[in-house]
Amino acid sequence: MVWWLWLVAGFAIGIIEVLVPGYIFLGFAVGALAVGVLLWSGLLAVGLSAQLVIFALVSLVAWFVLRAAFPGQRGAVKRWERDIND
Repeated sequence: MVWWLWLVAGFAIGIIEVLVPGYIFLGFAVGALAVGVLLWSGLLAVGLSAQLVIFALVSLVAWFVLRAAFPGQRGAVKRWERDIND
């Protein structure tokens, strides 16, 4: 794929992340943008299958880093012990 398709895909996935809460698509957006920048700079000159592998690896690493940087509730339910009118 050409570099600009990866950049467009990265920005589109980033826009989807803004619309869907939960930091689900942000790792994929980082991966697509990273592959696009690497192709644009000339540091990466491989076929589509290798680009997809690099995209998957960078997305996975970015997802783990983002999960560590933005820890969520991870299934914790807030329980109210008293009523607001008490």
